Amino acid sequence: MISLPGTGGVRLTYVIMCATASRELAEPLAATAATARTWLLLEQTGPWGANALLDSHLDPELGRALEAAAEGTGVRLALIRRPGRHADCHQPASRRFFVAHTAPGNAWVRHGTTADPRELLGLDFAALGAGTEPPGTAPYDGDTLAFVCTNGKRDRCCALLGRPLAAALRAAGGTDTWEITHLGGHRFAPTLLLLPHGYAYGRVSAHAVKEIAEAVHEGRVVLEGCRGRSTWDRPGQCAELAVRSHAGVAGADDLTVVRTEGANPAWTVLVRHRDGRSWSVDVTATAGPEPSPASCGAPALPQLRLTAGEPRSLPR
Repeated sequence: MISLPGTGGVRLTYVIMCATASRELAEPLAATAATARTWLLLEQTGPWGANALLDSHLDPELGRALEAAAEGTGVRLALIRRPGRHADCHQPASRRFFVAHTAPGNAWVRHGTTADPRELLGLDFAALGAGTEPPGTAPYDGDTLAFVCTNGKRDRCCALLGRPLAAALRAAGGTDTWEITHLGGHRFAPTLLLLPHGYAYGRVSAHAVKEIAEAVHEGRVVLEGCRGRSTWDRPGQCAELAVRSHAGVAGADDLTVVRTEGANPAWTVLVRHRDGRSWSVDVTATAGPEPSPASCGAPALPQLRLTAGEPRSLPR
């Protein structure tokens, strides 16, 4: 939000969209992905509130119970719906859900349907976070799964920029496209999550998503616009992307973040290739040189940026 002088001594206040401010400041995208080893995504039609698990047609008591069950397990919850208009309509008798684990070498997506979402409370969340496939679900073998954040009640940039992208992707085909309640990083809208590998992207266009989705289908990672792999913490995301750029590593499951040492604002991260190569990467956190809002309506503050040093090859 900025205030400028108008006529007659009156000051005029303008609200700048957070995504516009972030783009103009060229805020880096690397190491900004939400952290989740496993995603649990439940279809929920109709409108969503800012905290959709507690403010939608989903029973808020169930939403709280699911949040409690997932806490500390590495599982991240979100609601999803098909792109389009979302009138306050009746929930269909059966709804879909996806469970996706994102760790290299064990990335998978399972799906199912449920007439009563309370059944999800019967899942072993700790096992899901550790990579165990849930019983009673089927392997997903359809198009690349793409989830676009569109929750305007949480941030208007996600609605204004995300909904057109989701609609364009669905119309173009080639991806199984859903809207999702929250992916973090409103100011990088439109934001996108691709499964099973869990790489997130920001400031994406429909044309760019087509290239990204094709790469996912082939088991590759596109670096342009990539925010990181949700499997890793933020320093790990930063280091992994730095190694990919430094060594020209494209395979989605080629790299594993083995270890992160240190604490804010400095870490040392060990990244290993499945062919035996490994690198040590120094990651530092600094405040951005210019303040910007983390979301629409929020005060402009210096946003934390993670930067990777040159990866250092280690002996095998």
